Amino acid sequence: MTYFTDEDLLALLKNNDERAFGLLYDRYWERMIAKAYAALGSTVDAEEIVQDTFVNLWKKRHSIELKFSFKTYISAVVKYEIYAKIAGLKKRKDQANVESDTIELVDDSTQQWLEFDELRTYIETAMNSLPEKCRLVFSLSRFDELSNEEIAKTLDISKKTVEAHITKALKTLRDNMGNINSYNAFLILFLLKK
Repeated sequence: MTYFTDEDLLALLKNNDERAFGLLYDRYWERMIAKAYAALGSTVDAEEIVQDTFVNLWKKRHSIELKFSFKTYISAVVKYEIYAKIAGLKKRKDQANVESDTIELVDDSTQQWLEFDELRTYIETAMNSLPEKCRLVFSLSRFDELSNEEIAKTLDISKKTVEAHITKALKTLRDNMGNINSYNAFLILFLLKK
């Protein structure tokens, strides 16, 4: 069973095969913890994220449909869990700062929504300013987490062309970061990291 592909193991997992689940876990847990630790700087938080990711994988095993590879899928899930953890940590830090100053706590959901909306608007505007092919390549790289080789194969273009599109997209997005707040800038820089 150790020679099965990820996709073979996922098919077995959908049929409640616990050994297949264990093999997928063994193949990816260390990589995913390293990814989460690089973003969060906390082994405890990184392990919690990866544990939650695999628990949810088991719970949702019957409904998972892969668009690309299992590696792409699990990496994307971990990335979104990291975003959620960063947002939660920021909220707790902000609340702790307010409490330590003995100021009455207020519901900051409106402010969070505005910050999220600002971030979403920034990303959409910046992405829309890119040429269509460049935007597609960048989206496949950063949001679908495909490798440059996978993108080249999917779009039937050379790996060098993929690299050129990603370089152009990163430069454009970084050049336009001046007018957003520092927390959103941090999230965008994390997104732009590979």
